[in-house]
Amino acid sequence: MATVGLIGGLGPESTVDYYRRIIQGWQRQDPESSPSIVIDSLDVQRGLALVASDRLGLAEYLFASVRRLAAAAVDFIALTANTGHLVFDELAARSPVPLLSIVEICAAEAKRRGLKRLGLLGTRFTMEAGFYPAVFSRHGIEVVPPTTAERLVVHDRYVGELLKGDFRDETRQWMIGLITRLREQEDIDGIILGGTELPLLLRTETIAGLPTLDTTALHVDAIVDRLRSA
Repeated sequence: MATVGLIGGLGPESTVDYYRRIIQGWQRQDPESSPSIVIDSLDVQRGLALVASDRLGLAEYLFASVRRLAAAAVDFIALTANTGHLVFDELAARSPVPLLSIVEICAAEAKRRGLKRLGLLGTRFTMEAGFYPAVFSRHGIEVVPPTTAERLVVHDRYVGELLKGDFRDETRQWMIGLITRLREQEDIDGIILGGTELPLLLRTETIAGLPTLDTTALHVDAIVDRLRSA
């Protein structure tokens, strides 16, 4: 049986969600067994500090996790956070085992659905970085972030609430209002939940009449497929 290594802890709520969803996805096909999973849980506060000020340090911090998981004889690795994909290419180039990109998987699904212009929600680092637009552009898809002021609110609520497991109806309604504005003023045809805590807040397959791309669900499906095909 193949083993997946999860770089977790960034944050804890989404790591628990990954674990639960991988088990559920596996058992939908094989209820008599469970997959092999190794989790290396990191410090979300240290990760946030590094992503804000030390990209090289972030890459080294995450690569230490890659080394630990590789030493545990995993067959492939998945990073259970979108923001960490800021340094995905650096990690993939150095990793002794394959890494499974959440961004590439999301882009492939957007192309499959025929989507062309997608709003992006996540941490400020994810919304302002170039890794989502770069990957999606290769598929002919445009990525549209919120305004600077909106990004600050999304980020503050993400870090101050969602990463702590605090999922408020007020925040849910505010996010829905933001997606509605993006639909009406930016002409988006879908929304990327580009933070793995966001599907824990926004649980519906459509929001404001738009299809959602749940990056956790898409990543988990790909993880289970890779586990079962090994």
